[in-house]
Amino acid sequence: MTTVIDRTRTPEPEGSGPVSAAARARKKADPGGGLYKARTPIYPKLVHGTWRNIKWALLILTLGIYYLTPWIRWDRPGGLPDQAVLVDFTGRRFYFFWIQLWPQEVYFITGLLVMGALALFLTTALFGRLWCGYACPQTVWTDLYIYVERLFEGDRNARMKLDASPMSFNKAWRKSGKHLAWLGIAFGTGGAWIFYFHDAPTLIRTFWVGQAPMTAYVSCAVLTGTTYVFAGWMREQVCTYMCPWPRIQGAMLDFNSLQVTYRKDRGEPRGPHKKGQDWTGRGDCIDCNACVVACPMGIDIRDGAQLECINCGLCIDACNEIMERVGRPKGLIFYDTDNAVAQRSCGQKPTYHLVRSRTIYYAVAFSLVSAIMLWGFLHRQEIDLHVLRDRNPTFVRLHDGSIRNGYTLKVSNRGFQTRTFEVDFTGVPHARLKTPGAAATDGEITFTVEPNQTRAVRVFVTGAQGDLEDANLPATFTLVSGDLKIAAKSTFLSGAANP
Repeated sequence: MTTVIDRTRTPEPEGSGPVSAAARARKKADPGGGLYKARTPIYPKLVHGTWRNIKWALLILTLGIYYLTPWIRWDRPGGLPDQAVLVDFTGRRFYFFWIQLWPQEVYFITGLLVMGALALFLTTALFGRLWCGYACPQTVWTDLYIYVERLFEGDRNARMKLDASPMSFNKAWRKSGKHLAWLGIAFGTGGAWIFYFHDAPTLIRTFWVGQAPMTAYVSCAVLTGTTYVFAGWMREQVCTYMCPWPRIQGAMLDFNSLQVTYRKDRGEPRGPHKKGQDWTGRGDCIDCNACVVACPMGIDIRDGAQLECINCGLCIDACNEIMERVGRPKGLIFYDTDNAVAQRSCGQKPTYHLVRSRTIYYAVAFSLVSAIMLWGFLHRQEIDLHVLRDRNPTFVRLHDGSIRNGYTLKVSNRGFQTRTFEVDFTGVPHARLKTPGAAATDGEITFTVEPNQTRAVRVFVTGAQGDLEDANLPATFTLVSGDLKIAAKSTFLSGAANP
């Protein structure tokens, strides 16, 4: 029989419920249960290893994409913006390389957000909080800020010693330099953000002379302030107290989810170790706390799964380094599942189940939404036609008894080339078409629409009284441009039933 370990509950005194590591720290520091306790600074120690290298690589990749993307150029005809990625509120367009979206196509953005959420659900069910540990903006910028902090103040012990020392010239210049660098990064963050909404080369010139839009200054100031405060001062508090995701993830994890795990079956009983000491009757954990001092959230992974853990894997690198020193196998802390730990505790071979009901649900939902999005994009019309019939008057009876209806054709050219259209009308026998100021014709009406523009064309349709037997005649306008045809239905009112 397999024993299941419940890692969602941390051992507490009898009668207490599950409590986070932050709550336990507050209780220990203030047994009286004060209403508020100031943040206890966390000094994460720099570690080296596989997971730390992955985090560096993703930090460089994600920040590089964020800062450089607005400067990529993309040639578009017709005087359209040449910025590859641009949210153009003035022109009411969103450009992404060869794609442009109009306001009425916002459902594509909605679909992408749904896909992102489902991908996050699936990833969490399989591998825990990988997003939080490696790709979340809060994690990425906090990592960068801690790196800058180490450049000015040193690693963990040096920073703790500096903070505990009285104010001096050495302390003042290090602290000032750090905060100035932080503000520079924060300003660059806000500055890069506004380039996504304006032409980057133009905005960078007008920004410094006070000629940029006020929204650019306000957005830059807000992003500068929030980046500086969140990544520099609040850090783990944002993840613990402000972000809802740690609470939501509990509904997606189960005993088969891979998470950063302390393998108690191998590590206990723990205790100090001396060189040459026999390992018989004891676990591999030497209680060095290397995993604790490496954790950017300030928790002890040996206490089990905790709300604050972001699955960054830094404790794995720290523990592996110690295991190498004492001559024990790596992996005392590693990505593992609760069931695997329980099975090893019972002497069984661990089994892993990536394919299970919840992962199937998430995968199917993600695939379905992705397929719908792909189908919609592949069948997306480059030309959009709407026909608006005149409401007042609904029709006009001419001197010769014929009936005339007025229409407005609204044609949107979502492509990057000028289109010439011929208008064909069906539904009224021997109908004659004309535009304002032109003579009626039995042939087609032609007009052009510039790329990325919408044009409204007035068209009058006249039918002979003898050809109009019904009061309402179904009618269709068809636009033809080369091999492209697009049609829209409407109605021709003849007044035949009127006295």
